[in-house]
Amino acid sequence: MAVTVFLTLLGAMLLLGFAAARWRRPDDIHSLEEWGVGGRAFGNWVSWFLLGGTMYSAYTFVAVPALTYGVGAIGFFAVPFAIITTPLAFIFTARIWSVAHRHGLLTPGEFARARFGSTSLGALVALTGIIATMPYVAVQLLALKAVFSTVGVSGEWPLLIAVAMVSLSTFRSGLRAPALLSIAKDILLAWVVLSALLVVTMSSGWGEIFRKAGGYFATTPSPNDGLILNPTGQLGFVTLVLGSALSVFAYPHAVTGMLSAKDRSTVRRNIAASPIYCLVLGLMALLGFFALTEGIRPLDGDLNTVMPQMFQKLFPGWSAGIAYAALGVAALIPAAVMSISAANAFTRSIYRTYLRPAATPPEEARVSRWASLVVKFGALAVILVMQPSYAVDLQLIGGVIILQTIPAVFIGLATGWFDWRALVAGLVTGLVTSLALLWDIQQIGAGGVVVKAHFGGSSMPVGDTGMTVYVGVVALAVNLLVTTVLTLLLRLLRIPPGRDRTTPADYVADADDPMIKRLDEILDGLPARPVGAHARTAGSRSP
Repeated sequence: MAVTVFLTLLGAMLLLGFAAARWRRPDDIHSLEEWGVGGRAFGNWVSWFLLGGTMYSAYTFVAVPALTYGVGAIGFFAVPFAIITTPLAFIFTARIWSVAHRHGLLTPGEFARARFGSTSLGALVALTGIIATMPYVAVQLLALKAVFSTVGVSGEWPLLIAVAMVSLSTFRSGLRAPALLSIAKDILLAWVVLSALLVVTMSSGWGEIFRKAGGYFATTPSPNDGLILNPTGQLGFVTLVLGSALSVFAYPHAVTGMLSAKDRSTVRRNIAASPIYCLVLGLMALLGFFALTEGIRPLDGDLNTVMPQMFQKLFPGWSAGIAYAALGVAALIPAAVMSISAANAFTRSIYRTYLRPAATPPEEARVSRWASLVVKFGALAVILVMQPSYAVDLQLIGGVIILQTIPAVFIGLATGWFDWRALVAGLVTGLVTSLALLWDIQQIGAGGVVVKAHFGGSSMPVGDTGMTVYVGVVALAVNLLVTTVLTLLLRLLRIPPGRDRTTPADYVADADDPMIKRLDEILDGLPARPVGAHARTAGSRSP
């Protein structure tokens, strides 16, 4: 029953992804503007579901519970970082929406190029975003693999099926496919959350769950797990929270979701309401403890199967099938958006800049379609090469990399003071530092045995103190130091900076700005001429 319901719902989702190609589209979808960001015309509800489907993914529903199941309290770092992210995103995403719409930008790399007047910087930011996205796509595919393993389908070929499913729908439909699927995903997710709460309520209750989980962690040989962070784990926890909060909206796919919104108010409303998803994230983290106390055991030592196994053991067959489908769609949607955003970055900042400056809109869309396939198969290669113990490790390694774009993109949204040459040097230094530190991290197993000599995690030990620190924060500090010192030096030498092609007014432009081309008729039916912040002063502007 569970397998039948799972496969039926997953097949229906695939058909829905294909149907999205004709979902309230204009006459011509064969442009990057249409294929890559849905015509920049998603309204409140579509943007809300797309934001949730993209940012709260299989990472939320599989990787985080697996981490709390395996190591306890430190797995809750995802909850405070998601909350801290909200005020930062509220400010910066509205600014990047405005400047991107004024200048027709689709990617962070294009913004860096326009802000600091350097095609080299734009290409480097784009390439960094592509590399950082691949491990994050891999997290989603690992989650889907865990679901397939639970229903009895083992081996690597389920991942190939997952890649094919995502590729077929997004190749044809672009961002419309994950946008439409996000609505269906949240319906399934609501059922899973309510079912999980019901199962917990019918068990011994949270008090007993915490008592049993605490007793279990007290018997493990590791000093770093438990219900409460020990003193040596607090620095690692805080730096994980800080680094993750800074990185989550620096990913290209987060920007893609925001740029598809039809106006600034849509962006700000959705960011302001996003803490609602944090409640779900906290619940899923707690379910890791619940699975532990219910005697759920991962398949073949793969902790990513903990949640699917819990659904299999504790849910009725038909309900377990719905839960599997929810996990599957929660993996497919962000994988699709991530591959689209990485493909857009390649097309706009590398292909069009260096290879085909005169590329037509249909050619851009065609190149992005094929580039999105490369990203997905690159994510498969990441899984096969790195073989992580926790899926969350892949996301954190991607976070280490994407953090190095913070000075050029997010700080760039606030100030254009940095010199582009200094930003390039800082970004390269940060990436080299990141890779050197990640290479040196070992994964230690039971009894002190070295399980993996290199790339064993994302947190590095601090001497012999027993404490750890997130590598991304260290590398970002090095990046900012190099960028700041070199910018000061270039200023002292009076070397002229690159030309900033943006103006202060670009960062507050709204949908009714006369310089922004609108496509109101496409989606999510607010009035054809929406009222925005600029409408109140429109009468005082010259024609």
